[in-house]
Amino acid sequence: MEAIETNMESCGKEEFDMTNTNTRQDSRQSEHEEALKIAEEAVQAGAARAAQDPFRLRYHLMAPSGWMNDPNGLIHFKGEYHAFYQHFPFGDYQGPMYWGHAVSRDLVRWEHRPVALAPTEPYEFGSSEGGCGCWSGSAVEHEGQLVLFYTAHVDGRTPEEVQTMATSEDGIRFVKHPVPVIQGSPDGECFGFRDPKVWKHEERWYMVIGSGKNGRGRALLYESPNILDWSYRGVVAESDGTQGDMWECPDLFPLGGKYVLIVSPMNMDGVKNLYMIGEMDFAAGRFIPESSGIIDDGPDFYAAQTMLDSNGRRILIAWMDMWGSRLIKTGRAWYGAMTLARELQMTEDGRLASRPVEELASLRGQEISKLDNGLHLQPGEERIWLLPPAFEWQADIDLSATEAQELRILISGACEDLSDAESVKTSRSVTDQITKIRWLAAQRRIELNRNEAGIGDPGVYVSDLPASAATRLSLRLFSDNSSIELFVNDGDRVLTSRIYPLASGRRLEIQAVGGTIVFEVMRLWTMDGLEVK
Repeated sequence: MEAIETNMESCGKEEFDMTNTNTRQDSRQSEHEEALKIAEEAVQAGAARAAQDPFRLRYHLMAPSGWMNDPNGLIHFKGEYHAFYQHFPFGDYQGPMYWGHAVSRDLVRWEHRPVALAPTEPYEFGSSEGGCGCWSGSAVEHEGQLVLFYTAHVDGRTPEEVQTMATSEDGIRFVKHPVPVIQGSPDGECFGFRDPKVWKHEERWYMVIGSGKNGRGRALLYESPNILDWSYRGVVAESDGTQGDMWECPDLFPLGGKYVLIVSPMNMDGVKNLYMIGEMDFAAGRFIPESSGIIDDGPDFYAAQTMLDSNGRRILIAWMDMWGSRLIKTGRAWYGAMTLARELQMTEDGRLASRPVEELASLRGQEISKLDNGLHLQPGEERIWLLPPAFEWQADIDLSATEAQELRILISGACEDLSDAESVKTSRSVTDQITKIRWLAAQRRIELNRNEAGIGDPGVYVSDLPASAATRLSLRLFSDNSSIELFVNDGDRVLTSRIYPLASGRRLEIQAVGGTIVFEVMRLWTMDGLEVK
């Protein structure tokens, strides 16, 4: 999947020549493996340079070098979590898409594996001036094999987008299927036909594909008895007219006795992620939405995908960036990162919550502050900590005893000024580069302001809290070299943002405005930096 600006695409079917398919397969596999070798060499050649960049994250998944966007093929396979991703190995900019690959046993400590897919087929590779490649998709396990499904895309080709697959015995080396398993869109007037998500239900395989028509995003449903032969069932879900004109990266799954549909809508008035909760009628091939919401209210959360692990948890990871974001500086040898892994749960009042996976606690280093017996923060009083960029801060606040109108959380630069090293012109000193988070009592709202956060994109983002948040406020803030992720009330609300302060350290400050804030618990840890192998 890639977010692209396009007019209504004409997607028609095409027949592919099966003649001599078996005899060509060996040579095509050799070509693919040679392309993967060249790609991997490029990744390794850029890794040392990328590792020196001060904005590299310490405990988030990134490519060793090169471009990264959407997570792909998330799966728990043979005791390991696999995370594939959209990848351009030859530069820190978007190019023909490959699939990068990393594995983990705990969703926290990732090890890189060789590049998994390269665009080598005629329906995958086109002009370098247009979009092409092995675009986004998903993974399943079938008869002991790891099976990848993905969109092959070539700008200007007819059809532009087809769905194809690759298989692996060991989860490392993948063999492409000789021809696409779905050879074009069922609708010649569709807007996009990409990002297949595959799953199994009652011995049948199902696939949802993102598309759009007549200004409405939609998800298309396919069904298969054997994972190879797919039949079109129809439009499983469609925008109500306000939810974007194309749905990328659809994901449909059961959770808490309901079904959840996650999409990344295009052209939806600033909204870039959306969930719907409802019922799935497999006989009719229709998802019936009952409610909807936003997974993450921050500016840098896109293309979310989920997987089910061996413990029955529904795990979500998203791209921690956004199309149209300002590139901080080309020539850094890398771009893009993934969010922390989050567990999805249904709240008591029927909303979708995303909570940091429990394994993240294993990254805690030195405990800087521990207030288990409460704290009454008075107006005009400040609590300040000087920290490395990577830290976790937790606080539980008793709102029934709190009189303050506002809580301010300020994250500013500290220690070494990096502006000279980065050759970046800025009028602000490092201590003036501040990310501001506010809880506003009267509005029952969380506000994230990165207008003065550094050299990245500005913006103010808000998350309105539900009525159930009237008496309790729980905050969990994860900071890394160039990101923050704020989880409110156990992930009932989340805000994710990239920030780029030109400083080697952080100054964390909390303030009470207009009255006392009663903290029941407050804890602060440094986060141990991880070298992704």
